[in-house]
Amino acid sequence: MAKEKEHLNLVVIGHIDHGKSTTVGRLMFDSGNVPENQMRKLKEMAVNAGKDSWEFAYVMDNLKEERERGITIDLAHKKFSTPKYDYTMIDAPGHRDFVKNMITGASQADCGCLVVAAADGVMAQTKEHVFLARTMGVNQLMVIVNKMDTVNFDQAKFEEVKKQVQGLLTSVGYKLDQVQFIPTSGLKGDNVFNKSEHTAWYDGPTMFEQLDNFTVPEKPTQLPLRLPIQDVYNITGIGVVPVGRVETGIMKTKSKIVAVPGREGKGVVGECKTIEMHHEQITQAEPGDNIGFSVGGIGKKDLARGDVIGSTDSWPTVATEFTAHMVVLNHPTVVTVGYTPVFHINTAQVACQIIEIVKKMDSRTGEEVTENKDVLRNGDAAIVKIRPTTPLVIEKQSEIPQLARFAIRDSGTTVAAGMCIELVAKDMAAVKAKK
Repeated sequence: MAKEKEHLNLVVIGHIDHGKSTTVGRLMFDSGNVPENQMRKLKEMAVNAGKDSWEFAYVMDNLKEERERGITIDLAHKKFSTPKYDYTMIDAPGHRDFVKNMITGASQADCGCLVVAAADGVMAQTKEHVFLARTMGVNQLMVIVNKMDTVNFDQAKFEEVKKQVQGLLTSVGYKLDQVQFIPTSGLKGDNVFNKSEHTAWYDGPTMFEQLDNFTVPEKPTQLPLRLPIQDVYNITGIGVVPVGRVETGIMKTKSKIVAVPGREGKGVVGECKTIEMHHEQITQAEPGDNIGFSVGGIGKKDLARGDVIGSTDSWPTVATEFTAHMVVLNHPTVVTVGYTPVFHINTAQVACQIIEIVKKMDSRTGEEVTENKDVLRNGDAAIVKIRPTTPLVIEKQSEIPQLARFAIRDSGTTVAAGMCIELVAKDMAAVKAKK
């Protein structure tokens, strides 16, 4: 069956309690993507839980714990259609404890929707999410200034928040002429799917209309297959089913595949038997597709989140050491040689040690800084050499940029981010020969 519309992944990001889940739920309901009878059930559940205004958030918040705590913990994926595109909506957690899930969401997205509450403006998580979205390659963004009903749809308040966010976006390299700002109330439905009668002063698109203004990034189908695994399931009657997003290349049924590093870091070879996307069987998947696929010759224990699938004629690269261009964002003290934080690369989380600061640069001008070059502080950029403590798949920015980016987290916050520019690849020749 041919796909009728092009497909995009949208990640919804922003500070906790700024109304992400409610707005997405409202969008899906008002646009007819959630049936009325399902909405009635969710409303009953919300009322019974003593959370009367939460029924729209319940559309995306699937986990019982999320409904009880009223926050988004994991990533929710939902299919959603506009006149132009088929979307996968990724509702990412705003709560700081769950940022690693948000990083995974951002690394899977083609475009983003940043939600900022009108009364609060830019908050800590707003900054962190914007930086991560940019680092993870989310180059298209819309900003919704939400909860406008709490400030009586005041245009001055909207303009004030817009100005704050513009400053933040400019600082990480977004082009403001490509970012649409929309005043919304997710709870009441203003400018989400339907135009609001409370914002006569705004003549731009609704959130729903803006979704059709995004463009489909060029698909890197000419590059080798790379699919970072997000989860692995064992499904009765089908067997082992890994889930993830195709980053580059094409995944085909009946093709020989390898999962790297795999158990023991030696790679695991098998076959892709079937591919499913949004509960429909497909024969091949392209970059941007979130899929589940059944495998032959690979056991559940052979695979883990963070492994990367490739074809047997082009194995994903395992790096024993790599050189990166890195920017320090928000470290409580300083970064020096010997520092070993957790690196988030695609879906992998691996402790890596900084073994050399090759060159320190001024992050604004890019010029080399020679004094105190052994110490990196917030705002510093540098070329650094890094050694993973366990086998890790990463690619060079110049070859497969989709697998070159990383974020560094420590003690619950994102401290730095960067991209791999050079690497020392582990010699897998002997292993490949045995396979």
